[in-house]
Parts: sequence; C-alpha cells; structure tokens
Amino acid sequence: MTSEAIQNLKLEYTILCEDVRIELSHKLSLMGVFYAVQVPQLPATLLKMAILNHWSGSGQYLSEVRILTPDRTQPIAVSPPSPFEVPLDGFADNVTIFANVTFPASGNYVIQTLVNSNVFSEQKLAVSDSTQPHTTVASDTIQ
Repeated sequence: MTSEAIQNLKLEYTILCEDVRIELSHKLSLMGVFYAVQVPQLPATLLKMAILNHWSGSGQYLSEVRILTPDRTQPIAVSPPSPFEVPLDGFADNVTIFANVTFPASGNYVIQTLVNSNVFSEQKLAVSDSTQPHTTVASDTIQ
C-alpha cells in the first residue's frame, strides 16, 4: 500500500480500557476506561487491557499495537498484525486486547499504533504506584 493511501486514513481517537464488548445492537460497550494506571506497588500486572482505535478514511490496512517501556528500549506487549477495512467515507473500529501485561516500573509508557508496519500514532500511558503523586496526563478533546 502506498503512503498516499495511508494519507487517506485518519485515527479519530484511541481509548484504553479493561474490556470491550460488542452488543446485540452492534454497538461497542467499553468497561473500565482509563488514561493512567496507579497501583499499590510495582511491578504490576493488568490481567486484561483493551485498546480501541477508531478510524476514518478509506482502504484496507494492517494494524499492530505495541506498548513500550518509558525508555522505548523494550516492548512489554506486542499484538500480531490485524487486518481492517475502512469503507469509502466510512469508519472502522479496531480493538486490540492484551492479557497479563506487566509494568515493571513507574513512568510514561508508550503506546504505538502501527499501520502497515509503520508507526502511525503514539500516546503516553502514565504508570505509578500509590507512593508517587498522581500525574495528570493531557489528552485530546473528542468532539
């Protein structure tokens, strides 16, 4: 796929949560939405973590999601490539679910979304234990 085709793709938003379910009405239900992780002590393991990407544009793509340590040297979770298609002037949701994600230390972890094996988007996930002051993470406004 050419870079021109990827330019037609727009990531409208990314939401982190504990679980995503598809209802009978084909709507998504998000459980346990979060923007940061604060735990009693580190290292800590999240039993389940879902990342929802909402796309607009058009075309067929492969999506991958990675969670990197704050220094960006090690992935702590990597998804296999997942195909998705955005219909012309439409939208698509891509849900990646990770199990048993271990955060070894506090810091701003990096969540990367890749499209066709190229980094498309990054966002921070602040992880801290209860002995550290809670950090505020800015996010884009969803309109």
